[in-house]
Amino acid sequence: MDTIAPPQTTAPARPGPPAPAEAHARLRRSLKPRHLTMIAMGGAIGTGLFVASGNTIATAGPGGALLAYVAIGLMVFLLMQSLGEMSTYLPVSGAFEEYSTRFVSPSFGFAIGWNYWYNWAITVAAELVAAALIMRYWLPDVPSWIWSALFLAVLFGLNALSTRAYGESEFWFSLIKVATVVIFLVLGVLMIVGILGGTSPGFDNWTTGDAPFVGGGAGILAIFMVAGFSFQGTELVGVAAGEAEDPEKNVPKAIRTVFVRILLFYVGAITIVGFLIPHTSPHLLGSGVEDISISPFTLVFENAGVLAAASVMNAVILTAILSAGNSGLYASTRMLWALADSGKAPRFLAKVNRRGVPMNALLATTTVGAACFLTTLIGDGAAYVWLVSASGLAGFIVWMGIAWSHYRFRKAYLAQGHDLADLPYKARFFPLGPMIALALCAIVILGQNYQAFMGEVDLLAAATAYIGLPLFLALWAGHKLVTGSRMVRYEDADLTRSFD
Repeated sequence: MDTIAPPQTTAPARPGPPAPAEAHARLRRSLKPRHLTMIAMGGAIGTGLFVASGNTIATAGPGGALLAYVAIGLMVFLLMQSLGEMSTYLPVSGAFEEYSTRFVSPSFGFAIGWNYWYNWAITVAAELVAAALIMRYWLPDVPSWIWSALFLAVLFGLNALSTRAYGESEFWFSLIKVATVVIFLVLGVLMIVGILGGTSPGFDNWTTGDAPFVGGGAGILAIFMVAGFSFQGTELVGVAAGEAEDPEKNVPKAIRTVFVRILLFYVGAITIVGFLIPHTSPHLLGSGVEDISISPFTLVFENAGVLAAASVMNAVILTAILSAGNSGLYASTRMLWALADSGKAPRFLAKVNRRGVPMNALLATTTVGAACFLTTLIGDGAAYVWLVSASGLAGFIVWMGIAWSHYRFRKAYLAQGHDLADLPYKARFFPLGPMIALALCAIVILGQNYQAFMGEVDLLAAATAYIGLPLFLALWAGHKLVTGSRMVRYEDADLTRSFD
């Protein structure tokens, strides 16, 4: 989309620092290694694992679901390698926006930054809706909006206190999720070998009906999308790197945990559910927070003799939802601050208070999240459905941006005569790593709702699924049209290191 700029003798001009009135404070590096590790560990653990994983087995069978999650896990591993190399070299809260601007083009960076901010602002609204549904399980007579307002106030308070408060709360939220998965895996293994829950099922459920692969390639492709959405959030560590202590040492540590998490949590959980519950079970069809009582985690805990399993999982899911909302508010606030700091958003949003919190950006993001939530209360909620749909592909677009930026970063690094041995962290498998990740992300985006084009074209379904793509392209093209920005040449890319 961007044309190559003519040769330059100096690096492209970067936006200047904020005006003195706004520069009295900056973000603080107060996230400790344990915070960063748990942010990386907990980023992808949520309802996608606890609830929707059962639906993936019902759709593609245990073998198909396992294959899809392994493939997406490989993609995320490669993406985290790319992100790790860039975020240790340039650990800033702008993360992907900054990398896209420096190594691809200012217009691409503009589109990536606003796309990511909108994605997480909408996620905050979605989590408020989900939290209210969870509370209905215990207190059905309390109006949902009261719970949503209460939880929004809690999330705002955690983010407004300090970056350390966010990191501490996310540490404990993630610890609860991680502990639940570990307990599930241990109990599941004991049930598979016949120590708990009666006789071992053996491999029966892997050969029942059309198992292990149900629906062939179409079934696997469908789960490809679900698995991709489940892993959304792993890139949060790149944003958190901007406020991490000793990022050259601690960011790589957090990045390395991603692959272990992928193998242990998702692949392990899918394998255990595949052993213990047949893909033909109607209980696996639930895919939302209102289906907690029949989620595979609840069923396995019940069969293992865990008392009040549904209530326990309800509490865990509530924790996961609050964690997602907490991280969403943090990530979108930092991205909005970074956009303002680089001149791509109003300057007043770049102001940081004495505690190192960008309060104006936090207030603006909280207001947008609350406004999006209010659309669920208007009419039949159709406006909210479109708002959520518009953010559906945002995460995958950002992942493509990470892969492309990394490819161009490495090329620029070498083109300017730098030695790879000087990189604080070097991604493996370059250039195949980012290229494979880019291709797999493209497949997920294009296959988002391919069924809408099978037979008679369903325009409404297609528009709902793909609306996020033209919106992103409009941001990219609109900025280019207004500013005339061009693609950055490798020789001219800004490799100046910055630590906010």
